Amino acid sequence: MGGGRSETSALSGAGEARGLTTTQNSQRPNACCFCWCCCCSCSWNEEERRKRRRRKRISQDTKMETKLETCPKPSVEEIQMWSQSFDKLMRNPAGRNVFREFLRTEYSEENMLFWLACEDLKQEINKSAIEEKARSIYEDYISILSPKEVSLDARVREVINKKMQDPTPHTFEDAQLQIYTLMHRDSYPRFLSSNIYRTLVQGGSRTSSES
Repeated sequence: MGGGRSETSALSGAGEARGLTTTQNSQRPNACCFCWCCCCSCSWNEEERRKRRRRKRISQDTKMETKLETCPKPSVEEIQMWSQSFDKLMRNPAGRNVFREFLRTEYSEENMLFWLACEDLKQEINKSAIEEKARSIYEDYISILSPKEVSLDARVREVINKKMQDPTPHTFEDAQLQIYTLMHRDSYPRFLSSNIYRTLVQGGSRTSSES
């Protein structure tokens, strides 16, 4: 008889302990969910996650375009001019090529490719060609399934989705500006201090002094 009462008491105590644990867990905030929300609201973290995804995809051969723009070799003056402003760099074909090579080392070459594709679309006047190029740009750089997806905010994506119902040469104008601003703010300062650019400047300076 005494053994039975002891066993009942032990079971009761275990039940109370489980109840207390359940109550404490229900009052504890879901820290994991909170962190996830904070990370998603941070564009910098999103950009870093996107780059990490691209590194993995590139390692599996994403077949990123490698053909650069055809242009003459830049002069010493042109190379030095690229450091004066991002606009001067982007207006120069040789400058775009060198900057694109730098972006490739940072796994963000798709930003330049997207910008160039938008510039090409703006020159198109044929209706069917506009629709075809717009669809190709969307699939290559806007779709979340593409390894070359560029980083755009939700508002710009919504605008693009609406404009894709009837594409024009300016369908991606807002997105192009956002990517241009991203390259200017994020990549351009690092480009100017990179070995790629410094080697060009030093090489051009030596050639100039020798002549």
